Amino acid sequence: MRQLNGTGLKRLHRSWRQRPVPRLGVLLESVQSPANVGSVIRTAASWRVDHLWCAAGATTPANARVGKTALGTDRYLPWTEHEDLAGALTAIRADGYRIVGLELADEAEAITDADLSGDVCLAVGHEDRGLSKALLDACDQVVYLPQLGRVGSLNVAVATAVALWEIRRRAWEATG
Repeated sequence: MRQLNGTGLKRLHRSWRQRPVPRLGVLLESVQSPANVGSVIRTAASWRVDHLWCAAGATTPANARVGKTALGTDRYLPWTEHEDLAGALTAIRADGYRIVGLELADEAEAITDADLSGDVCLAVGHEDRGLSKALLDACDQVVYLPQLGRVGSLNVAVATAVALWEIRRRAWEATG
């Protein structure tokens, strides 16, 4: 066994890239750490996220410090900035996405049990406060990541990566 070069990587992923999948978006609400935003961008580019919306003071890909973690992958991810949440929600809905919030909330369902079919925009919130009440109320569905250990939550970039993987895994399974 040996590690793959660039050509080998393209061949490895070719069959996955050719599978039809629903559109996938990400909404960052008030996510402020450039390292977290850069990590979300890199992960989003790897799972072929179609659009990134930055709202309510979220750090955008234009921030120079985001690039340290994104490592140039921002060129694969179209994005828009919205000063307020309402503008982002209007744009997301106009594009035909269903909004699925990722939050530790009393009525959230485990992502493993959730209907993640169709065009989904995953909404993630501030590193400490999570999704705002306004965004929680606007979500079509709210999910959480079941965890086994004693830690109650994950870093926002890690949680986003796990959720995006699950959404894509389900779509691949459906098109298998």
